[in-house]
Parts: sequence; C-alpha cells; structure tokens
Amino acid sequence: MDGDLKFFLKDSIRKMVDFSQTAQNQGLPPPPLQKPYPADAALLALPRPGEWAGIGDVSVAEAIARRKSHRSFHRELLTLDELSFLLWATQGLRQAPGLAGGLRTVPSAGCRHAFETYLAIYRVRGLEPALYRYLPVEHALVETARIEHLDEEVALAAFNQGFVSRGAVTFFWTAVPERMEWRYAEASYKVMALDAGHVCQNLYLACEAIGAGTCAIAAYDQEACDTLLGLDGESEFTIYLAPVGKV
Repeated sequence: MDGDLKFFLKDSIRKMVDFSQTAQNQGLPPPPLQKPYPADAALLALPRPGEWAGIGDVSVAEAIARRKSHRSFHRELLTLDELSFLLWATQGLRQAPGLAGGLRTVPSAGCRHAFETYLAIYRVRGLEPALYRYLPVEHALVETARIEHLDEEVALAAFNQGFVSRGAVTFFWTAVPERMEWRYAEASYKVMALDAGHVCQNLYLACEAIGAGTCAIAAYDQEACDTLLGLDGESEFTIYLAPVGKV
C-alpha cells in the first residue's frame, strides 16, 4: 500500500487544510441532513418517544456494566416500539431541525451527522422482511427493496459471518461524505470514523433496555454491501454494520 495509512488516525491534516476554501466558507448551503425519498413513497410511521411500551428502565451504569458483544440470538420478534427506540437512540432528532445537521441523540463533529441508517429486517412485528431506510426527520421508515433470501444475502455481504443475519434486524450505517466535507474538507474522514463509533455504542447501550444484544461489524465486503443497499460507493457507502436480536 502506498503512503502511511496511520496518518488517517492523526489530526495533523487539520494544519494542512485551507478552511477558507471549504464549501461552508464559500457560502454554499449545507447538504440536506437526510437523503430525499420518492414523493410517492409510503412512509411507515414509528412510535414516538413517550409512546413506547415494553422499554425497560435500565440505568446508564447498569447498561454500561452489562454491555457486551453478542453473536447468538433468540428467534423472538422485536416489537415496533423496540425498533423505534433503537433508531431514536442511534440517530434520532432531539429537537426539530433548525441547525444544519439537527441536534441528535449522538454526538457528531460540527453537528454534521454524515450517516444514513438502513435496516435489513427479518423479524419485527408488523413489518414485512425487506430493506428499509430510517428517516430521522419524520421518525419513520421507507422500504427500499424486497430481496429474496435477504438473510443469506446479508451474511454473504458480511464475508459469510452467518450470525450477522440471525437476529431480528441488521443495522447498516452508510457515510455521506459531502455532509462532513462541507465544513471540514479533507479533515472530515477521521471524525466520520469516530462518529460511527458513537452511533454504535449507543446501540449497544440501548439494546440493554429491551433484552437484546448486538455486535459491531467492521469486517464486510464493501462492494457487496454497497450493491445490496443500492449505493454508488462514492457519494454514499457502507461504513459499519450491527445485527440486533433478543438474547
């Protein structure tokens, strides 16, 4: 490989970026905080905070103490309330979007929130098995594709790690670099990777409140995942996976 890839983990690049030339400082509007969806799409509204039933009262200390990676799951279905809670905990908006990126339940460099959340749903009560995308502004889902043998296709895209599709749902987070580049240019990429970790840790902790477990997955077939989700691999690409199921 060419170059010192450890440079990616250092913040030295910030000294090399001419921030006066970023899209933000050139007066360009910020990219939208979520991808658009077809005007005729049927949105699946999710239960909102305060409407959830069956979400356990687990303290932060308990959740941190119990947090672990799970690779075995029961066949039990998730409820729509539970799925709604997990999505809110990982990418939900805490207030109506007024800032460029909206205030969410996870931190992000410069409030840029450069991720989209896709779900491969296998066993969620009231939802057909399919691929969906989460819409944080509406707190809703939009179906993106019906794929035969979806669980097998997901496992294949994760280098045949079968447990990745044996839960009730697999989370896919994708990066939309333009959202971060608008403010940080070449200094975007390290902080995007850090932000992905914030999101997945919230998923781990939220799972503890519903008797579920997860496992962060950074080993996957990049091209296969991007193709599965219908991404171009450039303006948007897969960055992280995590299966969720009852434990």
